[in-house]
Amino acid sequence: MAKKDLVYRKILQLNNPNGIDTKTLASLINMSRANLSHELNELCKEGKLSKSSGRPVLFFITNDENTPTESQLDLLAKTNTSLKDSIEQAKAAILYPPKGMNCLILGSTGVGKSMFASLMHNYALEMKVKPEDSPFIVFNCADYSNNPQLLTSQLFGVKKGAYTGAESDKTGLIEQADGGILFLDEIHRLPPEGQEALFIFLDTGTFRRIGDSEIRKSDVLIISATTEDPNSTLLNTFTRRIPIIINIPCLKDRTLDERLFLIKSFFKYESIRINKEIYVSLNSLRALLSYDCPNNIGQLKSDVQLLCAKAYSEFLTNQKTDVRVHSGMLPHYIKEGLYKEKEHRVLWNKLMSEEIEYFRFNGANEDTNTIFNNVDNTIYDFIENKLEKLKSLDISDIDIENILEKDIAKHFSKNNSEVSKEANKKNLLTIIDEGILDCFDEIIDYASQKLNITFDNNLYTAFALHINTLINRINNDKIIINTNLNKIKDLYPLEFSTAIEIKEIIENYINKSIPIDEAGYLTLFLIPDNTFNSMAQDKAKVILIAHGDSTATSMANVSSSLLGEDYVLPINAPIDVAPSKVLDQLKKCIENNPTSAGYLLLVDMGSLTTFADTIKKDLNVDIKVISLVSTLHVLEAARKALIGSSLDEIYNDVLMVNSYVEMHKNVSHTSENRDKILIITACLTGEGAAIAIKNFLLSNLRLNSDYFEIVCLNCLDKNYFKEKILNLQKENEILFIVSSFPVSSKIKQYTMYEVFDMDVLKELQAAIDSKTTMINIPKIIKENVNNIDGVELFNDVTKFLNLLETKLSIKLSEEVTVGIILHIAFVIGRLRNENNPAIYPERDNYIAEYIDLYTLIKENLGFVNNKYKIDICDDEICYLMKLLLNAEPKLKDKFKHK
Repeated sequence: MAKKDLVYRKILQLNNPNGIDTKTLASLINMSRANLSHELNELCKEGKLSKSSGRPVLFFITNDENTPTESQLDLLAKTNTSLKDSIEQAKAAILYPPKGMNCLILGSTGVGKSMFASLMHNYALEMKVKPEDSPFIVFNCADYSNNPQLLTSQLFGVKKGAYTGAESDKTGLIEQADGGILFLDEIHRLPPEGQEALFIFLDTGTFRRIGDSEIRKSDVLIISATTEDPNSTLLNTFTRRIPIIINIPCLKDRTLDERLFLIKSFFKYESIRINKEIYVSLNSLRALLSYDCPNNIGQLKSDVQLLCAKAYSEFLTNQKTDVRVHSGMLPHYIKEGLYKEKEHRVLWNKLMSEEIEYFRFNGANEDTNTIFNNVDNTIYDFIENKLEKLKSLDISDIDIENILEKDIAKHFSKNNSEVSKEANKKNLLTIIDEGILDCFDEIIDYASQKLNITFDNNLYTAFALHINTLINRINNDKIIINTNLNKIKDLYPLEFSTAIEIKEIIENYINKSIPIDEAGYLTLFLIPDNTFNSMAQDKAKVILIAHGDSTATSMANVSSSLLGEDYVLPINAPIDVAPSKVLDQLKKCIENNPTSAGYLLLVDMGSLTTFADTIKKDLNVDIKVISLVSTLHVLEAARKALIGSSLDEIYNDVLMVNSYVEMHKNVSHTSENRDKILIITACLTGEGAAIAIKNFLLSNLRLNSDYFEIVCLNCLDKNYFKEKILNLQKENEILFIVSSFPVSSKIKQYTMYEVFDMDVLKELQAAIDSKTTMINIPKIIKENVNNIDGVELFNDVTKFLNLLETKLSIKLSEEVTVGIILHIAFVIGRLRNENNPAIYPERDNYIAEYIDLYTLIKENLGFVNNKYKIDICDDEICYLMKLLLNAEPKLKDKFKHK
């Protein structure tokens, strides 16, 4: 590049409206003042620069209509301060002589890497580094990550006849991008062969088409992007050829001012798309400013579009007279942004006046497209076309609005799923081989087209883990039997046939045959409502016959009340009613309640047991009978039947009721895991995805195996799963559950997809650390308080503190709870060992100021004083009051004496 051009480019980059003198510029570009002065005067003669008449002489960019005074990158920097350094790097990469500098953009999914690369191309045009017609070509490396030959042909082109199917010469993207910029997105998905293929071009600027001996040249600037750590996913020889690395921060790391600018820009952009003003309520803007937006700018933009699409739909169906976004249409995850802490509210008031109820956005006179320049009216065209079609069917506006709302939600649900799927994949790759995941994506594409279903992130994750386990199981020659196979085939024939095709895709991948039983499990992931336990499974029926006018009915009512479901079929047998009539009632009961799973007949007298043989012969049904039953037998039978146990299992378990009761009177639980805190992972089979998640948790969480255990359970049947959870809770605390699908339980629950999120992992670790601290408190007390059982003292202090929380209507944080428990325990230890109590300054005034709180605490300390034969004095109570008031400031207003 000529010196003159270098000087001009530097002045363009500096873009100083006050001009620059020769001395300053010479130091910046390391050129002698004499040489620089010559080049500056030449630029003035060409009309590119102008100069002042005073001293020192200042040089300015000539302001004409073809020379921009402020670039789009400069405008972006003004409203996005966190991007300032990144934008300076981008400018340097574009302006570096002679042809720019290749660079790598780093950032999470959705931060705007593609948009940033596009702005870099625009900057090259604005600075006249690239001609107006220079191309900007985008290539996603993930599309060809497993086919190096196809990748190479896409990048470098093909000569006719190079291989079978190459029927003509094909120009590659590097050739097409000559004179412009090639943006390689998801560069980490390039296999080593693909990275190697770029080396020669990056070093020499020359390349050959596949099958061609001719050496070609192309003047292309390479901008690449990745969501990964380049040191772990890219070859060192590749990264050495990329001298500039630009980091784009996540949305959560940007200021609220920047986020507000983005939100306003998105609304203006949508205004252009529909050619109408958009009104947005104050609370809607507040919520958008503060809600959790894990997929960054991509999700924020999509969420704004969702709201605008809903508002546009309401306008077209005459529900509203204009396009108006209000808080009532916000999805729950956005609405949660309104419930942020106090500091957010202060910022809200700073950024937006509370006096304005609605904000108006009109992009007609705004240059919004300079940043968001891919105008796509697909969703709005869809709404208009669907509206026209529905109106032709003479459907009311309200019904049309309901239909459109569902269609809009479905559209954006699918789009948001695609935005976050790539982020999910990188976490799955930590436990699933990339080849298996690519095979799984093929399965997803096939199933989606065949059954017209959408896989949300959680189902995608659970299904991927199941496929991974299936492949490992087959490779290790392990066979699993599916006892529900025939039932699944009958209930879901279309889904089962699709599962057979999926089985064949997997067989082709692993070159091994797979038992048909596996197709049954695969089918469960394809069922329309995506629930494993919704199969219309026949259950055994429980029939109770008892002598008396209402004996059977009463026992059945007790069972219904305790189990929450009417399941037992009662038949009352008054003493004066002939047995034959009771038998007829039994036959009618069976005919009116058909099942293929069989019947358990519970009777209160031995004479009724003969009914079973008659019923089996006359009605040809499977039936078993148990005599001399009690309400406990009825409960056990109903409970087992409800969870889907077989007739034999119910029969044997009910027979064991008496021996079970006797056994548990004398035998204590001796399991070594009795006192451990459990973490539950659950999937279809109890292995598979559950074990994969268990291993992921063990690898990523700090767990003390003396305190915690991760247990894998089967969640195919929700009733069985709930029963298992209840049984475990009898002996152990369950900290949280990770499952394939939601389970009705008060225990904290996470989906498999959520567990891969680093923020959730931090939450899980915090819960474990907090619980570990609580477990260690008795040991701390034991080591520091003499002559008192540490565990017993811990339990007593915890009981007192729980009582205080209830009466004060507060819930202390774990950190505060630990501090107060230790404080009270040490107070009791001091007083018990006859050490002097602490002295609280101005005690009486403090008590008078909070007399009601003092009285409440003193009254509830009674059992502690009595048990440990101490008297916790007023000074110690004051210190406890201070701890509580500092932890819960709202108590000051509640208890302070007026």
